[in-house]
Amino acid sequence: MTNLYPNLCYRRHYASILRLGLPIMLGQLGVIVTGFADTVMVGHYSTEALASASFVNNVFTLVMVACMGFSYGITPIIGALYARGETQSIGCTMRNALVLNLLFGAAALLAMVAFYELLDDMGQPMELLPLIRPYYVVILLSNVPLVLAGALKQFTDGVGRTRLGMWILILGNLINIVLNFLLIYGHCGLPEMGLQGAGVSTLIARVAMAVGFVAVILGSKSYRPWVRAFFASRVSLKDMRSIFATSIPIAVQMALETGSFTAASVMIGWLGKVPLAAYQIMVIFGMLGFMVYYGIGASITIKISHFHGVGDMRRVRECAAAGYHIILIAVAVACTVFYFFGTPIIRLFTTDARVIAVAASLIVPMIMYQLGDATQVAFSNALRGLADVRPAMLIALTAYVIVGLPVCYVLAFPCGMGIVGVYVSFTVSLLTAGLLFMRRFYSHFGHHR
Repeated sequence: MTNLYPNLCYRRHYASILRLGLPIMLGQLGVIVTGFADTVMVGHYSTEALASASFVNNVFTLVMVACMGFSYGITPIIGALYARGETQSIGCTMRNALVLNLLFGAAALLAMVAFYELLDDMGQPMELLPLIRPYYVVILLSNVPLVLAGALKQFTDGVGRTRLGMWILILGNLINIVLNFLLIYGHCGLPEMGLQGAGVSTLIARVAMAVGFVAVILGSKSYRPWVRAFFASRVSLKDMRSIFATSIPIAVQMALETGSFTAASVMIGWLGKVPLAAYQIMVIFGMLGFMVYYGIGASITIKISHFHGVGDMRRVRECAAAGYHIILIAVAVACTVFYFFGTPIIRLFTTDARVIAVAASLIVPMIMYQLGDATQVAFSNALRGLADVRPAMLIALTAYVIVGLPVCYVLAFPCGMGIVGVYVSFTVSLLTAGLLFMRRFYSHFGHHR
């Protein structure tokens, strides 16, 4: 049995994990605040707009997470090089990684262009399609700057500069919120664009974030040695293959997880626009917990990559356990907020009594899957720090596709549980993944203690 109780060797890691993780967490919570504001504004505009946003955002979440996951392959490589002080190698790695990430992003976007042609066949309510189509196109375009910003953020995180990503994410999200207010409802003399206004706001904000990363990295003296190394290096197929070998399993792993949620949103669309609108609200709730866990998980990746880079496996193990302790505390806080404040917060999103009732029925099922979500975040990131990514991809396939999707369908339809059954299935898939990731991580140490 793994010893997960804090002791002195773990406690010395808490401060360093929080120092790196809190800026990431705050930046990601800014994303949630923006999603919250988006959903509130769109939800009060109309239930149809909210349901349409739910479908498009959940479809694009798959692409966004796959691209983010691909960029996460940069972090353990840069982290290990940074721990060894290999400045020239960091610049070379970033040049090749940036090219590779832009190519991967282009391929993902071409796939979404093809998916656009299938919108009529996805079983969504026909009255939503005139809203879905133009919003889909704008969100498609906004993923181009997002890929660039994501790759640069993983570089800055890998060298321990997590505050830069925090400030740029917060600034981008503030731009998004202000533009939402202006463009959705047509304030200050601007046209009332409804759901399309939310899409335009997202596009502008993501461009601003990409420009922000480029401006700071090129303009700051502290980044100058790595920038010089970046421009002095060349694109190499050998280096790109090495980065690809780490990046693609992470992208597939995260795409499989997110794909299970995307497939769930499609199934929920079969139940009608009210469950779909309720699902969009609860996605924001679920992401609130996930982004907190992710902030700590990302710092676990960074710290473990540093320890692994210098061969200190004892501290690798201590760091993973310490990070998990922090995430478990975050689970307790998140579940308390969900339970006591869930229904009042849901009412902020919409005045539609039917949507409120369905969303409120999902609070307890959502609480049920938090432990599994937290466990899979902690130990998938620990494996990422070790660059042990291929087994994690196979675990994701097992937990999210082979186990999760059939359970989701059976509970929702043959068992007649509807959207509640979908949420219960998340508990099964996430806990399965978490336990398998944990088992794989501790297998590196030969025994569980």
